Amino acid sequence: MLKRKNYSFWFCAGSQDLYGDECLEHVAAHSKRMVEGLNESGVLPYKVIWKPTLLTNEQIRRTLNEANLDEECAGVITWMHTFSPAKSWILGLREYRKPLLHLHTQFNEEIPYDTIDMDFMNENQSAHGGREYGHIVTRMGIERKVIAGYWQDEEVQKRIASWMRTAVGIVESSRIRIMRVADNMRNVAVTEGDKVEAQLKFGWEIDTYPVNEIAECVDSVSEADTRMLVDEYYETYDILLDGRDPEGFRRHAAVQAQIELGFERFLEEKGYQAIVTHFGDLGSLKQLPGLAIQRLMQKGYGFGAEGDWKVAGMVRLMKLMTEDMKDAKGTSMLEDYTYNFVKGKEGILQAHMLEVCPTMAEGTVSIRCQPLSMGDREDPARLVFTCKEGPGIAVSLIDLGNRFRLIINDVNCRRTEKPMPMLPVAANFWRPEPDLCTGAEAWILAGGAHHTAFSYDLTAEQMGDWAAAMGIEAVYIDKDTTIRNFKRDLMLGELFYR
Repeated sequence: MLKRKNYSFWFCAGSQDLYGDECLEHVAAHSKRMVEGLNESGVLPYKVIWKPTLLTNEQIRRTLNEANLDEECAGVITWMHTFSPAKSWILGLREYRKPLLHLHTQFNEEIPYDTIDMDFMNENQSAHGGREYGHIVTRMGIERKVIAGYWQDEEVQKRIASWMRTAVGIVESSRIRIMRVADNMRNVAVTEGDKVEAQLKFGWEIDTYPVNEIAECVDSVSEADTRMLVDEYYETYDILLDGRDPEGFRRHAAVQAQIELGFERFLEEKGYQAIVTHFGDLGSLKQLPGLAIQRLMQKGYGFGAEGDWKVAGMVRLMKLMTEDMKDAKGTSMLEDYTYNFVKGKEGILQAHMLEVCPTMAEGTVSIRCQPLSMGDREDPARLVFTCKEGPGIAVSLIDLGNRFRLIINDVNCRRTEKPMPMLPVAANFWRPEPDLCTGAEAWILAGGAHHTAFSYDLTAEQMGDWAAAMGIEAVYIDKDTTIRNFKRDLMLGELFYR
């Protein structure tokens, strides 16, 4: 199982010494109490660490550079308690390199109508100080998140929590390493892309290995280790023989177990967190990796089919952002297959040849072993299940030649009207917002791929914030989308991101 660092976030209150030591003592006490309250709320996924009040150029610069160097600091939350002259922040902000949140709040929820005087006004002027600070961050062109509202409000805390997950995605993006086994599918355009530019923009390292180099690692897995993992399969999943000989079925499952162990050992040894395969180049592998890839995704690895490294990177990123999320429903690579155009029952059937992550499953997960026309290998074992219902997002990262674009579509997953007993793969069925036809038209106009990174647990806002931090275009397809306005947005994007 892949694990990330034990991240935390620094809380930095800004002020100045114009109002004396007593005021500064109050500022420090208030910011400490806020940090304690945020940590005690149970809403935030990461710990907030209090830092002394920032008053001067030197303090601000030193603190923000210390945040840069602290490997467990995933970002800084700034709050202007009183009035912090913004020019004091210039040098520190110029050198700061991690995610930044401007929490525009104040310690007190209500104006103390009966006792308010000028001392209170001077000390509690976040409405004033936040605008001064916000001005300089905007003037410097620094990407940041702004959240306004009372710090004890649960909705505000949920927004902070959501930003924290995006911030971790931003920081971890520079550590994603993708292993390509073979190349892209011949003559397919959308899985191509500029790997150098991806490393410049996202920090992703994308390397290629000959398929037989990883196949050698698979072959080196012992029979005992393989047998132990097959036993785990049989204890964990239902076995659907479909009339096959039980011993022959187990041998097919053992091939996937050996692939899973070999792939995982190779990935760990080389330090990769995502992998792409291609059915057209399997070398000495006996089966197209199916069940093996599904379980690797469940462990947190990213995956893209037919050499689609962009999807592999996005799946890994989105799994990082949802790691340890309470009641998470799942994240996976998916592919658009076929439509249902029946009025009132419209939707897109999502699946792939084999590789859908079982984190998406609801109910029983089964192993089936069925023929696969692609790959020219023996029948691969795979996990088959029904995906959960509920809202989610489908994301496509595409290379337009002169820039990357992230397409984000809100979708609603639901049950198919009837069972599909002849379909031997896991599948999801969703209706894109605002409706099937508008959603499909907008997706195509934006250049969206047929492979997507999907998650029940992330929001369009989170992925849009990640795109903004990466300096790339994000377009949204949601309940408010109309084709006329969407085409205008695309034209504006062409001008802004050229």
